[in-house]
Amino acid sequence: MSLILTAHGTRRPGGVAMIGDLAAQVSALVDQTVHVAFVDVLGPTPSEVLARLPQLSPAQSAQPAIVVPAFLSRGYHVRCDLPAHVAASGHPHVTVTPALGPSRQITRILARQLVESGWRPEDSVVLAAAGTSDHRALADLHAARARLSALIGSHVQLAFAATGRPDVRAAVARARRRGARRVVVVSYLLAEGLFQERLRASGADLVTPPLGDHPGLAQLIAQRFRRAMPCRFGSRQMQHMPK
Repeated sequence: MSLILTAHGTRRPGGVAMIGDLAAQVSALVDQTVHVAFVDVLGPTPSEVLARLPQLSPAQSAQPAIVVPAFLSRGYHVRCDLPAHVAASGHPHVTVTPALGPSRQITRILARQLVESGWRPEDSVVLAAAGTSDHRALADLHAARARLSALIGSHVQLAFAATGRPDVRAAVARARRRGARRVVVVSYLLAEGLFQERLRASGADLVTPPLGDHPGLAQLIAQRFRRAMPCRFGSRQMQHMPK
């Protein structure tokens, strides 16, 4: 069984290192090496990693593989790029798990990040994502906002660091105009980088760290791998785990 953690990719060394560290943490949790792949910006790509996996024997096909997409919504990279990479690899036995979010586990991590950062129940809260023009991914982001609001028992506004309105700076300013004494921005990002810097420059009183810094994320990814391991693999098919 081969395990692959697939992320977006970034030119920032810190972001690449974070994914590598996350894969190492998951490897320790599942007691097996977790390979890393990227769908954009840099390699190796999922198709390259899958094509390089060892054969069971010269007479047999490649080892079954499980791919966990390290994404927080079902955007284009999850729905289109990743399946295309799997198909291009020619690997006959691949299971792809759901994206990491939205999910109960991610919501609980967000809430822990809030508490650990010094959030108070009377604070105005903004959930800040990178942003997307994909309608399914946008629906996932709104679902993540609703989940967090329900868990902490107060209204949460959704804002974006790149694509979409309102941008996070405007969301913070609007909260202040409405009388908020403190504004907390909850990072719905995986790693440090330009978008996290924009959250810190938004004028908020508190900004939570990226999700990749929290040990709960490694535990969630390990859980995804474990749940997929008992699955039977059909011949030359990419299977998707139910949510």
